[in-house]
Amino acid sequence: MAIIHRTTLSPTKLELLADWLPLRPWYRGSEKSVALARAGGFRLDDPEGEVGIEFMVVTDGSGDGPVSYLVPLTYRGAPLEGAEAGLIGTLEHGVLGTRWVYDGAHDPVLVEQLLALLAGGAVAQAQSETDTPDPTVEVRAGERGAPAGLTGPGSVADTAGGTEVAVGPVGLDAPVLALTLNRVLHPGDGSGEGLFGQVLAGWSAADGAVERGVFAYLRA
Repeated sequence: MAIIHRTTLSPTKLELLADWLPLRPWYRGSEKSVALARAGGFRLDDPEGEVGIEFMVVTDGSGDGPVSYLVPLTYRGAPLEGAEAGLIGTLEHGVLGTRWVYDGAHDPVLVEQLLALLAGGAVAQAQSETDTPDPTVEVRAGERGAPAGLTGPGSVADTAGGTEVAVGPVGLDAPVLALTLNRVLHPGDGSGEGLFGQVLAGWSAADGAVERGVFAYLRA
């Protein structure tokens, strides 16, 4: 169970992301005037209680119009070996000390818990409350249903719209499925056609309206 501490962060999460987001191929704003605001999200628990897992939504107002981005984050008490490409930066937590912050697509703990959520083996948690399920996060089964026992990440590839993570059954060398994170969020119900499953959740638009769309999906 993740414990949410009411404490200081230096730098803040938004300050870290303001330097990191413009370097992503899916970023659509202005590098020179990044203007981020928190817009929602949810958390998952690490069964070992070591890694913080957060699916954060931030809205950037620096481009032609506001754009909402999904940024899955993990927080660790030590560097994650082999995940240097996913390191966003470090911050000082008022209770826990130095935390290494990763793009969660590169972190096996986040990937495996997202796969567990899709397979019905994990429960989405409220973003800012301890031990509080978030019933607004919906897991929608696809035509074939999400299989249990998957692991990852394998290869991680960023595109103009999202991040594709190769995943596969435990014990096999070759990943066989693609877990996609929609980095640029759009309202809509999505489609289960050809999918094993998808995760839908909400966020707040720049004008205060509540939006809802697909955060992640699993396909062959």
